[in-house]
Amino acid sequence: MAEHEHVRVAVIGTGFGGLGAAVRLRREGITDFVVLERADSVGGAWRDNDYPGCACDVPSHLYSFSFAPNPEWPRTFSGQEYIRAYLEHVTDIFRLRPHLRFDSEVKKATWDTQELRWHIETSGGPLFADVVVSATGPLSDPRIPAIPGLDSFPGRVFHSARWDHGYDLRGKRVAVVGTGASAIQIVPSVQPLVSRLTLFQRTPPWVMPRADRAISGLERRLHRRLPFTTQVRRGLLWGIREAQVQAFTKHPDELGLVERIAKRSIARAVKDPALRAKLTPDYRIGCKRILLSSSYYPALARPNVDVVAGGLSEVRGATVVAADGSAAEIDAIVFATGFHVTDMPIAERVVGAEGRTLAESWKDGMQALRGACAPGFPNWLTIIGPNTGLANSSMVLVIESQLNYLADFLRQLDVLGGRAALDARAGAVRAWNERIQERLKRTVWNTGGCTSWYLDASGRNTTVWPGTTTEFRRATRRVDLAEYEVLRVPARAGAPAEVGA
Repeated sequence: MAEHEHVRVAVIGTGFGGLGAAVRLRREGITDFVVLERADSVGGAWRDNDYPGCACDVPSHLYSFSFAPNPEWPRTFSGQEYIRAYLEHVTDIFRLRPHLRFDSEVKKATWDTQELRWHIETSGGPLFADVVVSATGPLSDPRIPAIPGLDSFPGRVFHSARWDHGYDLRGKRVAVVGTGASAIQIVPSVQPLVSRLTLFQRTPPWVMPRADRAISGLERRLHRRLPFTTQVRRGLLWGIREAQVQAFTKHPDELGLVERIAKRSIARAVKDPALRAKLTPDYRIGCKRILLSSSYYPALARPNVDVVAGGLSEVRGATVVAADGSAAEIDAIVFATGFHVTDMPIAERVVGAEGRTLAESWKDGMQALRGACAPGFPNWLTIIGPNTGLANSSMVLVIESQLNYLADFLRQLDVLGGRAALDARAGAVRAWNERIQERLKRTVWNTGGCTSWYLDASGRNTTVWPGTTTEFRRATRRVDLAEYEVLRVPARAGAPAEVGA
């Protein structure tokens, strides 16, 4: 990488968001861009999460780009290896590899108020960029809780997103900490292998049966020969989920029927009433993400599994101690404890126009204009930013909407001409987020009686979008210049001058 390389756009990350941004840039006729990736291959969360049983809980034909349909999905819910292969395929068919910079972790990005550009320091060398698209995603940096005594544990310790494939779990005594989306896939996969599995459950999740099946060869041939059938399938999957949104956002009481279905699933698999009571949530379904598995409850009912209704509170040598005081001798600890979602680590490395980091700007909670732009950070857009998350549909739909916004953002800069930057107005960001928070007040995520990873440290929901994907697409179709300050290179030393808008 040249010492003073200057590109028009720098994209950070090669998951769905980063690769989608790269495809969109090329489609817009922009080729002066790079995609920075800290690892040595593409895939994002689907590269890093390769634990046993890892799969998507969104149907395959919906969890893919609309502009890159895949007629070859093998199952209705695809496993990690197929999704990663799909992202490699997208990289190749859209000829993105010349733009990729592997082993280039972003160490720091600093806004230059005099030149109106970002100075980016990476592990592969420095560069300048007029616009930065941060697509690091909310599921990129694992979170391991601070457990007293963990450092002294003599066995193996790893996070689900950093699975230790060199360690054989066969015959071992294994503790799994957490009961989220990763844990409910890991537990059934490793339970038959281990001598003892101890599951530390702070809060039981709501788990619905997983209607997964193989997609037949006939279906795949039909999708290959008649591509519109793939679009129809995708449209049906989308429509079903779109119709469900109101139950989550406006009428949480309607979710009682779904709870009864979930409870029947527990009763069928778990005959022990004490264990059944441990596994039955006491909050409204949907408050946390509804999980899908037909093998989780049967695995927990096996004789070599213990469910501890409480978190892991302490480690004493090879002994793990639960919050209720119970203890067990363990050979390995697997943390399935999620990620830094409401405190994105990239924010610590981004320094804006006033010399503050994005993390400092977000110290009272993340917020961004239309999920993309924060005041004081000109020409910086986040893909899957604050309040863009979906609890019941495909994040790829949100990503594609945000790519529409990115494309128009770049068009607006072209129309302005010369060296210019757009900085979100604080008032516009505040107004946008006040509307979001007002809408969230009556949703199941805020009223369902649980504490979830959707909420930040102060209890504010900075994660979920409170509406349909149709509404989000409408809200991000175009950039409204009235919501931005237009910055120009100053004629002399000093802050960039505001022009118009």
